[in-house]
Amino acid sequence: MSHALPRPADDEAVSAAPRANAVVAVLAFGGIVVSLMQTLVIPIVPELPKLLNAPASDTAWAVTATLLAAAVAVPMMGRLGDMYGKRRMLLTSLVLLIAGSVTAALSDSLTPMIVGRVLQGMAGGVIPLGISIMRDELPAERLGSATAMMSASLGVGAALGLPAAALIADNFDWHVLFWSSAGMGVVALLLVVSVVPESKVRTGGRFDVVGGLGMAAGLVCLLLPISKGGDWGWDSGTTLGLFGASVVILLLWGWFELRTEQPLVDLRTTARRQVLVTNLASIAVGFGMFAMSLVLPQLLQLPEATGYGLGKSLLTAGLVMAPSGLVMMAVAPVSAALSKAKGPKASLMLGSLIVAAGYGLNILLMSEVWQFVLVSCVIGSGIGFTYGAMPALIMGAVPPSQSGAANSLNTLMRSIGTSTASAVAGVILSQMTTSLGGVALPSENGFKTVLAIGGGAALLAFVVASFIPRHRGAGAVEGVSAEEPSAGVRREGRGTSAPAVAGVGPGGAARERTAVSASVAAAGLDGRERTAASASVTAAEPAGVSGSVGGGIPVSGHVLGAERVPVTGAAVTLISLGGRQLSRSVSRADGSYGVEAPANGSYVLIASADGYQPQASTLVVTDAPVSYDVLLSGTSGLAGLVRSADSGAPVADAVVIVTDVRGEVLATGRTDVLGEFVVTDLVPGTVTLAVNSPKHRPLALPVEIGGAGTTRIEVELRPGAHVRGTVRGAGTPLSDARVTLVDAAGNVVATTRTGLDGAYAFSDLDSGAYTVIATGYPPRAATVSVSGGGVDEHDIELVHGGE
Repeated sequence: MSHALPRPADDEAVSAAPRANAVVAVLAFGGIVVSLMQTLVIPIVPELPKLLNAPASDTAWAVTATLLAAAVAVPMMGRLGDMYGKRRMLLTSLVLLIAGSVTAALSDSLTPMIVGRVLQGMAGGVIPLGISIMRDELPAERLGSATAMMSASLGVGAALGLPAAALIADNFDWHVLFWSSAGMGVVALLLVVSVVPESKVRTGGRFDVVGGLGMAAGLVCLLLPISKGGDWGWDSGTTLGLFGASVVILLLWGWFELRTEQPLVDLRTTARRQVLVTNLASIAVGFGMFAMSLVLPQLLQLPEATGYGLGKSLLTAGLVMAPSGLVMMAVAPVSAALSKAKGPKASLMLGSLIVAAGYGLNILLMSEVWQFVLVSCVIGSGIGFTYGAMPALIMGAVPPSQSGAANSLNTLMRSIGTSTASAVAGVILSQMTTSLGGVALPSENGFKTVLAIGGGAALLAFVVASFIPRHRGAGAVEGVSAEEPSAGVRREGRGTSAPAVAGVGPGGAARERTAVSASVAAAGLDGRERTAASASVTAAEPAGVSGSVGGGIPVSGHVLGAERVPVTGAAVTLISLGGRQLSRSVSRADGSYGVEAPANGSYVLIASADGYQPQASTLVVTDAPVSYDVLLSGTSGLAGLVRSADSGAPVADAVVIVTDVRGEVLATGRTDVLGEFVVTDLVPGTVTLAVNSPKHRPLALPVEIGGAGTTRIEVELRPGAHVRGTVRGAGTPLSDARVTLVDAAGNVVATTRTGLDGAYAFSDLDSGAYTVIATGYPPRAATVSVSGGGVDEHDIELVHGGE
């Protein structure tokens, strides 16, 4: 007989682990394929004028076109992924990559080459889309390391792509570069189709075409002069005119986005401190990362006659850079572990310092190949920390329904940083030169200046990151953490809301509810306030229906909080799937509300109240009146640490179950490697916390959830002993024999019956002396002492009285 609580869905968790590993591997491979594509043309850039029979100023568009296409496509793909499915847009991006690679592989002139490179650039959304899919599909305990790995794949592909591309260019026709890209794209596409599931988290709605065109125009006007300013002249009319146009267009675009119901980029979410500061730090990090890619290969390839060049081939330069990519991949799980323990802000700041230290080291060490390997690995490790932290910071501050667009915008910020680094380095290296045989080459001081600026950019990222809101994990006592929980605790009923059929009973709301942010698609609203419904209903309005169309189909019910206590004064709004308000109401003293639907069809019902998380549900209305109760969850949280009472060590993978006073499960999950767990969206009041772990006795205790912020608790589990054995008669196992366990005070602790094999077992026992009594033949009793944490074997032999 066992007193242990059941471990929910153990079999499912075990079977899901290999699939989660496969999803991470496939998405990371897709990210590497896309980042490899960006470095493909580097070895052949000097040869492009001859290969394509075009001037060098025109062939430079083979690089610039990819940059501009990616800048425009990445945020659009993120938004489309939030709306229509992230996997669908991921597959679309890979198809564009394949199409662009094939087009470039078949080209022998400039125009098809640029078209192919544009199509390749439009695949840049693969990495942010992959990170967003991970957030939707992976368990919480896997999310940190997986997103860090996916984010690092951008740097990994860039580091590994240079030697691979140089090797192909040196030994094969240049078209093979693009055929290779197409082949890897096909492999990635097939793997995604077979392994990666489609996320059910959607916003729906309609695509912001005007916002998309405005953003595209603004980004092109910003990035084009950054990329081409060195050729056109930084004080030329074209360069200054494009910069001025970008400012005007982006300001108008921002004004429009703030006023449209379903914007391409939710600027209010973007303006949240954690998102805004992270994006600003990303620009500096992108600058710092790309400075290494610009300086190190040139120093390695410049002639030894310069006194500072090493005279190595492009392939050798690529091989020197390659270890940095492996270091980034190796550092990704370390970054995730640090983020889990100290918060992603700490990982971002530490990585920035490491990058700055790497540049400082490079200024001193630039005369031997091993020195460049060391420097690239140091800088690569820092980039691994920063790239692993940024997605965690972004996703910890935005709802799941906006994660695609938010991650895409963060990727764009990094791209702006790399583009700016390229422009700044180009200006410096073209101005600070030395002459060798009548040819002007960048001087040693020029390279050191670029390295110093790269290190300064990394330090700037450190300073900017310090303004990110302080991490509040399990140890928080007040306030709600702005970041993702570090432990895998899942809220019951969370996810995309399924349609509710007319007449759903009081329990239906708890299963059908979802956050307002997950219903932006239907409602055109988000979670940045208490929804528009809350702001549109004033205290002066009488309780009941207001603003309804009249003569419609009644929709009524109750708004309930914890323990099904009525919520008074909650704003209830019924809107169409297109986002138009149809009817609104304020709940009465008993929590009842009433609105009206104009006709049969699907609608969205939104409820919000102070102190509660707003909820949105999809209703299917027929001819009959609809009865639908809404259950609101609170804004309080519960965080805790589970330790072993005997050693004080954290207990990892313990099952955590939170129930209300009626026994309804509110959340289930497990502790992380640090023994910590976090539960959010709880309503103030008393809940029951149950914790169960192997080799420990289960524990249940009441916890009072505070009115605001996160309640902190520490739980100590006592070791649990086990007694088991076999009952035999004349050497043969006896089935259905009754076995009783009695403690030292004579109290019956538990009883059980043997199975077909004669076996019995008692679990979760305190240390001490017990008496085991077996009956079936003449009873037999024996004393056994057990110690905490162990399993004591005790077989019993029953004999006939005459034997």
